[in-house]
Amino acid sequence: MFDNKEKTEIAHLGEFGLIDHLTKNIKLTHSNTIKGAGDDAAVLDAQGKKILVSTDMLLEGIHFDLAYTPLKHLGYKAIQVNLSDIYAMNGIATQVTVSLGFSSKFPLEAVEELYDGMLLACEKYKIDLIGGDTTSSKQGLVISVTSIGYADEQDIVYRNTAQEGDLLCVSGDLGGAYVGLQLLEREKLVYLENPNVQPDLEGKDYIVERQLKPEARWDIIELLKDVKVVPTSMIDVSDGLASEILHICKQSNKGCNLYEEKIPIDPMTFDTAREFNLDPTICALSGGEDYELLFTIKQADYDKIKFNSDISVIGHITEPSAGCNLVTKAGNSHELKAQGWNAFKG
Repeated sequence: MFDNKEKTEIAHLGEFGLIDHLTKNIKLTHSNTIKGAGDDAAVLDAQGKKILVSTDMLLEGIHFDLAYTPLKHLGYKAIQVNLSDIYAMNGIATQVTVSLGFSSKFPLEAVEELYDGMLLACEKYKIDLIGGDTTSSKQGLVISVTSIGYADEQDIVYRNTAQEGDLLCVSGDLGGAYVGLQLLEREKLVYLENPNVQPDLEGKDYIVERQLKPEARWDIIELLKDVKVVPTSMIDVSDGLASEILHICKQSNKGCNLYEEKIPIDPMTFDTAREFNLDPTICALSGGEDYELLFTIKQADYDKIKFNSDISVIGHITEPSAGCNLVTKAGNSHELKAQGWNAFKG
């Protein structure tokens, strides 16, 4: 879990000492951050824009397994999954707050490692870390991140505004995070049976990173702005493609046709899924944790994105009576069903 030879008990620092220790090197970069960590509350200036706020919790044993998740990667991922929600509203993420709950098994060096990953993500995505909280936990590691962003009112994109005839688009490729998780789980079982066996992840870097160190798609938001395309609806792919499409269709009161042959799946994802006797399409539809952006655009905007290799048009929006359908490679049409991950199931 952590390799530091020297271990410092957090109790020596106390809560405020720990917060001071973790936040002493934070540098603020946004002009709308008036006051960051160090007072009773942060102070932000909306500067005439609408404020976007999203919160996510990650719980040890539910959302992550420390047997194969490096703490630095976990810190990085905790920030990324939260920023993704702001980008899914077509906003610009600017600040986060971070709250941590951890047991006495975590020395200061472990918490520093986690925090280093968070600061790395903040630095890469130009995010100000402006506060948070720390507390003790008897249930393992608890991470709660709140992200804050801004957008002009006319630029905000919701889930419930897809229109009939709109094109269904997705960024990047899908299923990699789920297949990467299967790989990590397999190697964990091998290790538990024989701790002397080294994990066999040779040549699988891409899908392992998709699981351990995802990247929120700020670049897609910038790209759409550059080509002057405002999506008609948008959501991020956290629970699987099928689940997210159904969210958009339900909230917009529309149907859809999704074409299996159009779903972008990386060759490594495809091949590794087959090694596990998994259907790569099912991995993309139900796997989740890809943190790509799923969005709809007007047909008139197609020419602006058609040559971009990082955006795939995978279907279109229909009238509600047509239902939500998956059209297979063989040309058969089936009802699209969500079998995505559910945090409340054991």
